[in-house]
Amino acid sequence: MNLKNIVKSLIDTFILAGEISIDLRKQGLIKKIKSDNTPVTNGDLEVNKIIIQKISEITPNIPIVSEETMDNKENDELNDFWLVDPIDGTFDYINNLDEFTINAGLIIDRKPVAGLINAPAKKRMFYSYGNNLAFELHNGKETRLGGLKSENQNSIKFVSYSNKLKPEIEKIYKRIGVEDHIKMKSSLKFCVVAAGEYDGYVAEPRACEWDIAAGHAILIHAGGTITDFDNNPVLYGKKNFKNPSLILKSKKLSNGWTIKNNINHYCISINLWIDIVRICKNLY
Repeated sequence: MNLKNIVKSLIDTFILAGEISIDLRKQGLIKKIKSDNTPVTNGDLEVNKIIIQKISEITPNIPIVSEETMDNKENDELNDFWLVDPIDGTFDYINNLDEFTINAGLIIDRKPVAGLINAPAKKRMFYSYGNNLAFELHNGKETRLGGLKSENQNSIKFVSYSNKLKPEIEKIYKRIGVEDHIKMKSSLKFCVVAAGEYDGYVAEPRACEWDIAAGHAILIHAGGTITDFDNNPVLYGKKNFKNPSLILKSKKLSNGWTIKNNINHYCISINLWIDIVRICKNLY
C-alpha cells in the first residue's frame, strides 16, 4: 500500500470539498437535528459524499466509517478502515466561524497511518503518510511539520475545547507545567500542536474516533505523541467508536522539553559567555 500516493491523490478533493463547503454556507445552510441531538447541514452531507466517493475510488477494498452515515458502524471487527468526519466543528460552520475542518484518517491494524485535514475558512491543508512525513499546504507551498516555532520556545502553551478546565485536566496541566491555554474547536487543535504552534491538548473521554483519527496521524508523523491518561496507546475500532481520554504532546514535549531544562540551558549559556568575557579580559 503506497500511503503517499493515496494521500496525494486525495488532496485536491479535500481542497475542492472545502471550497464547496464555503460556497454552500454563503448560499445559506439547510440545518437539521440528528437523533443524537447534534446538528447536521446540507454542507456536511455534500462534503461527505465528495470525500467518500473519492476514497472509494482510490481504495475500493477498505471500508469507510463516517460520522454522517450508518455504513460499517455495527461492525466491531474492523482492523483496516477509513474514519471520515466531513465537517468537524459544525457549530462554527453554521455560525460563520472559521475553525471547522474536513477530516479523513486511514486506520491499519487499528492504528492511524495517514491523515488529511482541511480547514477551508483558514486556508490551511494538513496531511501525513509516515514518520517525519507530515505537511501543511498553504498558498501552494508545502511545509514539513515538526519544527518548533520561535515564539513558542520558552513556555508551555496548550489548546483546550473549553475555557473552563475540569479538575482532572487542571491536574495534568500542573504536572506538565502548562502556563497558558486557549480555546479552539475541531481537529484544528491537532494540527496546531503538530505544527509546533502549541504544545498539547488534554481531554477526558468525549467525542468519537472520526473526530481524532486524521489529527492523530498528522501529530505522530510530526514527532508528537498521543496517549490516554494512563499512558496507554490510543487504538481504533472500539465499540461505538468512542474516544478514551487523550493527552496530546508536541514534538517539543515528546522529546522531554521542560521549563527546568530550558532554564538550565539559558543558565549554561550565560555562564559560558561570562567565562568567555573573563578569558578575553585576561588576554588583553
